[in-house]
Amino acid sequence: MYNEIKTSFLAKIENVTLARTIGVAFLVNLDLPLNFVNEVKTVISEAVTNAIVHGCLSAENKFVQMNLSYDDVNVYIEIIDDGIGIEDVEKAKEPLFSTKLEEERAGLGFTIMEVFTDKLDVKSSVNKGTKVLMVKKYSEQAKLSQL
Repeated sequence: MYNEIKTSFLAKIENVTLARTIGVAFLVNLDLPLNFVNEVKTVISEAVTNAIVHGCLSAENKFVQMNLSYDDVNVYIEIIDDGIGIEDVEKAKEPLFSTKLEEERAGLGFTIMEVFTDKLDVKSSVNKGTKVLMVKKYSEQAKLSQL
């Protein structure tokens, strides 16, 4: 079994809800438990918000790309922006680190993404953008929901 969707949307904060909705709709046929779906919605929210607010600096003329796919074992979530990039990815992954010190933010959410996925890979180049790939195993979850 394999399915894939690729979409892009303007870097507007209201499109975080759109991204979450697309993610849930894409996975509905897998009949996954609610907690699994909620974790996917959360990591999509974190990554898309980062791309919009920190990567694209909320420049509404820029686009964020979201690629979703699954095979028999995993769900793959890829969020890509062509924004300012991350100078030090390891520093950015630290809890409470933020590029928006003047705002009340609880960090970039990479810790949450790591906790709710089985793999997190962040590739970034300054002035070229960032690609976040998350992999979440679902095969065991699907079996549990059928019990």
